[in-house]
Order: sequence, then structure tokens, then C-alpha cells
Amino acid sequence: MAKKLYVGNLSYQTTEDGLRNLFSQFGNVTSSKIIFDRESGSSKGFGFIEMSTDEEAAAAITGTNGHEFEGRQLRVNEAMDKPRRDRGGNGGGYGGNGGW
Repeated sequence: MAKKLYVGNLSYQTTEDGLRNLFSQFGNVTSSKIIFDRESGSSKGFGFIEMSTDEEAAAAITGTNGHEFEGRQLRVNEAMDKPRRDRGGNGGGYGGNGGW
């Protein structure tokens, strides 16, 4: 089963191909994604890698977390599921409990 990893503290010049190449030494990378700001188009300095197996993901975490890549010390760990936003009809976008 594929395992998704969070990769933080990326250089703003890091490319998805560069990230894929780094992690491919630990196994099969099924996806590589750097997150960009919608308005400016600039990298937000983090991304996600998906490895084919749990074992490959564990090796990738051990081999990259805390290590330097493109001048930055990477933070790599298992990605957590994104919290689901309540898209209810309250119009405020703060969930169903009134916000604050």
C-alpha cells in the first residue's frame, strides 16, 4: 500500500522532478507534489511524496529527515490526512459551530 510523506523546509527553487529524484533512491516514488501559492505562484516550501510501500517510506524518512537538500535541512515525516472543512451553508466558512 502506498504511503504519503510530508516534506518540509524545501528550498523555494526545488522542483517536483528534483524531489522525485531524491526520494527515488529509497524506492518507487508514485507521486511528487510541491505546493504553490495560488496567487503568487511561488513555492510554499513544502510538498508531498508518495512511496509504493510502507518499507520504502520508512527508509525515505530515515534517509532524508534532518538531512540537507539544496541548502535546506529537510523535515520529513508521514503525512497526516488533511482535516475536512465543514462546507455547510452558514456562509462564514468557520464550520457549523459559529466560528470562534
